[in-house]
Amino acid sequence: MTDALLKVKNLKIGARIYPPGEKPKDIDIVHGVSFELEKGKVLGLIGESGAGKSTIGLAAMAYGRGGVELTGGEVWVNGREILHTSRADLRHLRGLEVTYVSQSAAASFNPAKKIMEQVIEASVHAGKFSKKDAEARARDLFDKLGLPDPDNIGDRYPHQVSGGQLQRCMTALALCPEPDLVVFDEPTTALDVTTQIDVLMAIKAAIRDTGVGALYITHDLAVVAQVSDEIMVLRMGDMVEHGTTDQIINNPREDYTRDLVSVRSKQHEGQAPTDNPILRVENVTARYKGTNFDVLHDVVMELHPGQTLAVVGESGSGKSTTARVITGLLPPRDGKITFDGRELSADLNGRTREDLRELQMIYQMADVAMNPRQTVGTIIGRPLEFYFGMKGAEKRNRIIELLDEIELGEGFIDRYPAELSGGQKQRVCIARALAAKPKVIICDEVTSALDPLVADDILKLLENLQKIEDVAYLFITHDLATVSAIADSIAVMYQGKVVRYGPKAEVLSPPFDDYTDLLLSSVPEMRLGWLEEVIANRKMESAGN
Repeated sequence: MTDALLKVKNLKIGARIYPPGEKPKDIDIVHGVSFELEKGKVLGLIGESGAGKSTIGLAAMAYGRGGVELTGGEVWVNGREILHTSRADLRHLRGLEVTYVSQSAAASFNPAKKIMEQVIEASVHAGKFSKKDAEARARDLFDKLGLPDPDNIGDRYPHQVSGGQLQRCMTALALCPEPDLVVFDEPTTALDVTTQIDVLMAIKAAIRDTGVGALYITHDLAVVAQVSDEIMVLRMGDMVEHGTTDQIINNPREDYTRDLVSVRSKQHEGQAPTDNPILRVENVTARYKGTNFDVLHDVVMELHPGQTLAVVGESGSGKSTTARVITGLLPPRDGKITFDGRELSADLNGRTREDLRELQMIYQMADVAMNPRQTVGTIIGRPLEFYFGMKGAEKRNRIIELLDEIELGEGFIDRYPAELSGGQKQRVCIARALAAKPKVIICDEVTSALDPLVADDILKLLENLQKIEDVAYLFITHDLATVSAIADSIAVMYQGKVVRYGPKAEVLSPPFDDYTDLLLSSVPEMRLGWLEEVIANRKMESAGN
């Protein structure tokens, strides 16, 4: 093997699981993966959940998370094997030679400490820099990463900056000790597209300016194509394909890779609206209890029977807040909600059981939307009991029908949520909503936490169920690819206002308002050089202004 920064040879990783009511089992997670990475280069690791991406990334630090064990093979960093090295050597390696950027900066920073204190901690503790020099380097990194007020932003606490800014602060934390290798673990997945593009630009510039090597872990091929020199595709612990970014994007050899490349191209032919909307949001203005400022301003939108209205915008634009008003969780200060020709009570407590039944919701995080102590049958069966009084064989037969509709089948009826994959959990949440026989389902970012192929399956399922059940969807998302795949009409929200609204073809056609133009131009495209074009265009726009 060449004199590379990182060499992974026949890496095998396993774990012990404890199935309910059974003896512990040893399972293999990664099956003999090999690759190498030169300094200054970026290798993208891509694949669905459970493929082994993060597990392999953490192995570059000789670390196994959550009981995972590195059971075989070799990992070499800077010419030395690290799986069998001393603890002292590992302490020097982690946080100095190899650093890590996690998916959720908000969950990784200590909320009780200022940002600067946390960014310089590893560098100062290990004696790499004095406190003064580390702070100077941190401020320089803040500036390179495009953070506002780089000389003073370190004096803020984590909650005093936005999600995108905090993610860039974490990148500064990883780069501060001048590492040789940085592991980026889904650093933009939780961000909306406008914030994601800023963070991607900052990460790419930082890698270029510092010359570090990087592993970039993601499930979004369009994103990794913008920052990686090579891409390795993983599936269920095996390497499916490894090649240059150009080869993987433009000439994939394996069927699974071709599926990943093509999944973003799905289009939905929008339908013309009917005369009478099933749901109407009329001039809604709202504020949260205990505040003196409005978070929604004169919001107007309509949803028609059997159709899908996509509500899009960045985090904080008012998408989910609008859903809270529609469901009665946040009474509006002004305006009203009309459903199937009748005005709904502004407060949830004033709504009838029929109001509740006909308007259901599917949440973003299926993990926390289900009781982990209840079986799938119990979870789906609850609405059948509550709304229709079903019991016994009648209820079980309807549960099985719903499981068949969501393409899981009777075999899942006695499983617990912990025994399901992410996509299966979301399917169960869909079945629970359908059990009430609603006329409208609010889908709040239901695919944003899923891998592309799994998300595509969920979108296809929702589309098929819409035809079968004639249900309408209010689909909240920040993913424009999802909008193209499912929407009939679109409402674009920004700072609590609807800034663009109408049939999909009209909303996605120029001329655009400034925010919609920014939103559409920030969606990563599956082609090389796209990010550089965006950077160049924005520099020209800034110079023009």
